[in-house]
Amino acid sequence: MRWNWLPWRFLIRRAARAHGFLDPLALIARLQRFAQPSEVSEPIELLRAGVVFHARGLINTRVIQHNLDWVWPWWIERQFDPYSDAFVPRAFSVTHVNLTHRNWTAVGLPDHSGLPIVDPRGLVTPFYDGWSLDAWVIGDDGDRLHPSREANASQYLDLSDGIAVVTEVVRNGLRLLMRASVSREREGSPELVLDYEARAEPGGHLVLALRPYNPEGISFVYRVALHPDRCGWHVDDAAEVYFDAAADAHYASDYAMGDVAIHLNDPKGLDADECDVGLATAAALFRADSSAPRRLRVRVPLRREADLPVRTGWDEALAGTARLDVPDARLRFLYDAAVRTLVLHSVDDVYPGPYTYKRFWFRDAAFIIHALLCAGLPERARAMLARFPERQHKSTGYFHSQDGEWDSNGEAMWIMGRYRALTGEDLPESWLNALRRGGRWIVRKRTRVGDGPHAGLLPAGFSAEHFGPNDYYYWDDYWAVAGLQAAAEVLDGQGDAATATRFRAEADELSSVMRACHDRDARRLGMQAMPASPYRRMDSGAVGSLVAGYPLQLLPPGDARLLGTADWLMDNARVHGGFFQDMIHSGVNAYLTLHLAQVLMRAGDPRCHDLVRAVADLATSTGQWPEAIHPRTLGGCMGDGQHVWAAAEWVAMLRNAFVREEGDRLVLAGGVPPQWLAAGERMHFGPALTRFGTVTVDIEPAAGDKGGVVVRWAADWRERPTAVDVAPAGAQSVSSPPDTGGVTLKWRAQA
Repeated sequence: MRWNWLPWRFLIRRAARAHGFLDPLALIARLQRFAQPSEVSEPIELLRAGVVFHARGLINTRVIQHNLDWVWPWWIERQFDPYSDAFVPRAFSVTHVNLTHRNWTAVGLPDHSGLPIVDPRGLVTPFYDGWSLDAWVIGDDGDRLHPSREANASQYLDLSDGIAVVTEVVRNGLRLLMRASVSREREGSPELVLDYEARAEPGGHLVLALRPYNPEGISFVYRVALHPDRCGWHVDDAAEVYFDAAADAHYASDYAMGDVAIHLNDPKGLDADECDVGLATAAALFRADSSAPRRLRVRVPLRREADLPVRTGWDEALAGTARLDVPDARLRFLYDAAVRTLVLHSVDDVYPGPYTYKRFWFRDAAFIIHALLCAGLPERARAMLARFPERQHKSTGYFHSQDGEWDSNGEAMWIMGRYRALTGEDLPESWLNALRRGGRWIVRKRTRVGDGPHAGLLPAGFSAEHFGPNDYYYWDDYWAVAGLQAAAEVLDGQGDAATATRFRAEADELSSVMRACHDRDARRLGMQAMPASPYRRMDSGAVGSLVAGYPLQLLPPGDARLLGTADWLMDNARVHGGFFQDMIHSGVNAYLTLHLAQVLMRAGDPRCHDLVRAVADLATSTGQWPEAIHPRTLGGCMGDGQHVWAAAEWVAMLRNAFVREEGDRLVLAGGVPPQWLAAGERMHFGPALTRFGTVTVDIEPAAGDKGGVVVRWAADWRERPTAVDVAPAGAQSVSSPPDTGGVTLKWRAQA
């Protein structure tokens, strides 16, 4: 306690001024004036992650630009090339980080949390935030094929047997084919398996290279030793790399001697197996004759991370999932890839990415678990939800993944309620207690005094980082309303009517406060729209207010404020057809584009189809989306290179395109575009979990009725909807009693 008596503020100011620095406390105070006052200026979790991120950026700054004769990963080769659209001037950039090609694809197993990643040129990082393996081809004529330096490459996701990333690079008689996957091959332990095939028409070598970097930058390697039988490496006394053939030649270098790639023509070779700087590189060469391709299999045993209690293969993991059949093969592939992405990232916990975002947030978890339910994976969803109560502060009821985020309670409570609604299962007592505590936290947290525009809302906070500085975000309040309503429905159905009544009353009162806020917004802005907060003008942060329409359905489909917000975003915040987020991300966001599409689809607005197509066009060749997409390079510019929230939104979008709930009605084919209906091909989605029961939808041409289709549904009702509406956006709709089982629909769009 005596340390608290020290005049810390005076000492900090004095030390800064004595060394010619700005007063840091005065600077922080000025920065805080740009945000609404908040008890948490910025979440410590984000600050910690940012420090780690830019610490690597500082290392990148000290290493890369002074060693451009090294073979670097794809993003560095592009971002440091002055002739590339990805070029970033470095004069005032204190840290050098990947801002232009944040793209990678994870491979793995459905029952193991280890997730090796593969970059767009086949660079493989076996372990989280670790070193990488690359492959090159060098010809006897001196020509070299370094995939990261090639402008063109072919890469795709092979789903025929689990998940594999296949990359091919070809130039001037040199060819390299790479396949990365994970399997259980030795005593049931998971292994990264890399299959290489090289061809050199003049003859040459396939080179396997150990690289002290990954898609974020430098990752230190201090020691690498060739196995005595020349069939593998021992790396940093912590990992093994096995070759299925002995290396014909071997080179190793340290930082002082430079990249091992520089020395591959040295007949004497190099054997520097240690580097005190941490930039050891190594290369194993395998002879490739001109007459036949050279093949090499490389195995890397993965560390024993968390496994599911019961080992599960891909067939078992995907059993019972909702199947999608549509005329568009690209969209169908993206759905299948997205479902597997969800499975890979929900083993021991639910993560929004395999690398940069391999940690937990309630916000991302709510959307990802909802997508697991949309895909027909309730057991996996339940396993992830079972961890929610342990993350809640028992004394306060706060669902804590990050300080200062007031949306987390509503999100956690909503997804618990959604699980019960879609599965029909009663929730365990530990979940009910978590709902009670969570609801009471919301009640206590709301502002109660004052006559400012924010009176009655949740406090100012950081919320989702893509809205801007601390503010009274409507996003938080809508989640609070939905969380209270979900908790009330669950508790009412499981015998706690008194608490349910209190929570409903609180949700109604908060909704009333928000309606008053939006009325003031309309007068202030001169339009029917919902800005991000009662203190903001219309900007791209308003995308957060769409949550009232999707996924929460707190406002009806035709609400003027909701659609006014959507119209403003459509007119003012799109690039390459997708939603462009100016705040923080400064890129096209696939997942937020799909939020906008869902709102338009509910309203029957055919512009939703354009947004879905834009998102499909922005996907990588492996069927992934980074969190934000660079408008020039179309590579990732923010967040994880494989954003699981984006994959979740893709699954939810296609599920809702075929079947969604609207109050006490079931809506079918609401997002099926007219061109699919006109294609004359059969379509299918299901089985899909709904609050009414399990539903399967089939669409086929109507016999003898040119231009018509039959929409059929098969349902195992728990509760019958009042009606089934077959209502494609932009086309005529038909309503039917739920037991009819099918209707004939004219697909021609309305004028």
